[in-house]
Amino acid sequence: MKFRPITLLTDFGLKDEYVGVMKGVILGLNPKARVIDLSHEVSPGDVRRAAWLLRWSWRYFPKGTIHAAVVDPGVGSRRKILCAAHGGHLFLAPDNGLLSGILSDVRDPKIFEVSNRRYALKPIGRTFQGRDIFAPAAAHLSKGLAPSRLGPRVRRIVRLDSPQPRWEGLRRLKGEVIYLDRFGSAVTNLPVSLIRRLEGKGSLKIRAKGARAHGLQPSYGAVPRGAALAVIGSRGFLEIAINRGSAAKRFGLRVGDKVEATAHRRHL
Repeated sequence: MKFRPITLLTDFGLKDEYVGVMKGVILGLNPKARVIDLSHEVSPGDVRRAAWLLRWSWRYFPKGTIHAAVVDPGVGSRRKILCAAHGGHLFLAPDNGLLSGILSDVRDPKIFEVSNRRYALKPIGRTFQGRDIFAPAAAHLSKGLAPSRLGPRVRRIVRLDSPQPRWEGLRRLKGEVIYLDRFGSAVTNLPVSLIRRLEGKGSLKIRAKGARAHGLQPSYGAVPRGAALAVIGSRGFLEIAINRGSAAKRFGLRVGDKVEATAHRRHL
C-alpha cells in the first residue's frame, strides 16, 4: 500500500481547531493521505473509553492503516509517545494505557518510542503534541517510514487493569458495565462466547441495578418501544438496552456497575 490510511481518535471534540490542524499537518507532509475520523467525542482525558473504542474498531480497516490516538491527560509530561506494530497495523498513542486493549494478548509486541525529532514539527510545544508529534509521525508512516526510525524499542508500557468476567458456580456469570454508548445502551464485559455457554445451561436472566431481562433478543426492535432487553451487540458483548430509549438514564447505569447473568433450569 503506497499511501497508508490514517485514523484519528481524540478527545478534542469539533468545536475548536485541534482536529483540523492535525489534518492540516498530515496533508502538508503527505498531500495524498487519506484521513478517517474514528471519533473525536471521547470524554476529556478518558483513556479507558478510548482504549475500548480502539480495540473494537481497528480490525475493520485495511492492513497498513495507521491509527493515531490522542487522548492524553499527561501531555507535556515525561510520559512516552509510542508506535506499536500489530496485525499489520500501526498505532500511535501516549504511554498511558491506551494501547492496553490492542496489546493485551500479544507476547513481546513491537513497540517503539516516538522520540526522533527529525519526524516532528519544530518547535515542539508542550500542550498540543497531537499537532507537533502525532500528526507528523502519522504522515511519515503513511509514506512508508519504518516504525523503528521513530525511536528505540520499548519493552515495557503502561497497561490498564481490564475487568474480567468470572463464573460463580456453573450457572452464574458475573461481570460489569464497561461502556455506555450515545444511545444509553450499557455494554458489558460478558463476551458472546461465555453467554452462549451459559445459555446452554438453562433459561437466561440478566440483571444490573434495576434493569432486568429474560433471555436474549436478536435486535433492539424485537421488543416493544420503551421495553428493556438484553442483546449481543455489534462489538460481540452483552448489552443492556431499551428500544428507542436509554438504559443508562432509566436504570442509572454507570461504567463499573455490576452485571449478573444466570441460567435457570428449564422445567419440563
